[in-house]
Amino acid sequence: MTETNRPQPIYVTRPELPSLDDFIPYLRQIWDSKVLTNGGPFHEEFEQRLCERLGVHHIALFANCTIGLVTALQALRITGEVITTPYSFVATAHSLVWNGIKPVFVDIDPLTLNLDPAKIEAAITPQTTAIMPVHCYGHPCDVERIRAIADTYGLKVIYDAAHAFGVECADGSVLKHGDLSAVSFHATKVFTTFEGGAIICPDEKTRQRINYLKNFGFAGETTVVAPGINGKMSEFNAALGLLQLKGFDEATAKRRAIDGRYRAGLAHVRGVTCARETGETVSNYAYFPILVGPDYPLSRDALYQKFRDHGIHVRRYFYPLISDFPMYRGLPSAAPTNLPAASRVAQQVLCLPIYPSLEHGQVERILELICS
Repeated sequence: MTETNRPQPIYVTRPELPSLDDFIPYLRQIWDSKVLTNGGPFHEEFEQRLCERLGVHHIALFANCTIGLVTALQALRITGEVITTPYSFVATAHSLVWNGIKPVFVDIDPLTLNLDPAKIEAAITPQTTAIMPVHCYGHPCDVERIRAIADTYGLKVIYDAAHAFGVECADGSVLKHGDLSAVSFHATKVFTTFEGGAIICPDEKTRQRINYLKNFGFAGETTVVAPGINGKMSEFNAALGLLQLKGFDEATAKRRAIDGRYRAGLAHVRGVTCARETGETVSNYAYFPILVGPDYPLSRDALYQKFRDHGIHVRRYFYPLISDFPMYRGLPSAAPTNLPAASRVAQQVLCLPIYPSLEHGQVERILELICS
C-alpha cells in the first residue's frame, strides 16, 4: 500500500471546526480592535450566549478547565482533605495538590462509573472540607445524594464537569449543581475553543470573586485584592466559541447516531459491555466507552493493539487510575483494595472513536474489528 492510498488514522475524537471563511470576519474584528484579551467584546458576548445556551445565569470564562478547577477551590477557600474519584483525568487530583489539599480517593459505582455516593460518608474525617465528583464521560453523578451528604456534614461540592457541556438532568443543566462546576472547552471535547473552560457560578458575588482570582487579583487599575493567577480566555478563543455554538446541536445529533449504531452492533458481542445508556438525561455523547470482560476472546490490551495495528487510535481512558501514579499511590486511600470497582474498570475500559465527521464506513470497520 502506498502512502497516498494508506487509510487515514482514526482517533477517539477530533475537533469539529467552522470553516475558515466563517472565522475570518471574527479575526478581522479582533485585529482591527486591537483588543486581544482582558474581557473584550467577544469574551463578553460569549459569556452571555453560553448562559442562554446552558440555562445558567453566571459564568466565568477561563483559559482552560484545569486553571478553572484550581481557581474554584481558591474561591471557596477549600483546605484540608477533599473526597474525589480515582477514575478521571489527572487534572482532577492535580488541582487539589496545587492548592495544598490532600485528595482522598473513593471508589466508583461500577454501572455509572461516577463517584459512588454510598462510599463517600465512610471517607469523611474532621479534615474533610469538600467533595469533588466528576461527571464521567458526561454522564451525570447522583447529584441529589451527593448534595444531601454535603449538607449533612457541612461540605462544599465542586464538580469537575469537564465532559458535561450541554448535558441536562431532570431539573435542567447538570452544570447548575454543586457550589461550583468547571467545564472544559479543550480540543478533544464536544464543544471546543481550542483551549478553554468556564466556571458556572451560583451568584454574581461569587462570579466577581472568581474574576478577580483569574486576573491576578486585580479589582481596579491599582488595587489587588487576592493572590490571583492568569486564567483569562483570549478574544480568539471566545470568537471560536461563538461560532461553535451555532453548530453544536447538529454535531450532537451526529454523535447520537454513531452512539446508536455502536450499541446495536455490539448488543450481542459476548464479553463486551457498553456504558449504561443515559435514560432521561439529555446527553452530549462525548465518549463511547466499552468494557472488555474475561468472556471476550482477547484481553483489553490485545484488542487495543489490534485497533492500533489497523490505524485506529482508541484510548484506554481512564487507565491507569489517578491513584496509581507515583505522586498519589502512597496515600492510604489510593490502595487498590480500597478501589476494587475503579481498578477493574481501568483494566477493561476502551473508548471507541466518536465525533461528527466519523463516517458510516469507519464505524462499520470498527465494529467489524471487534466482532471478528
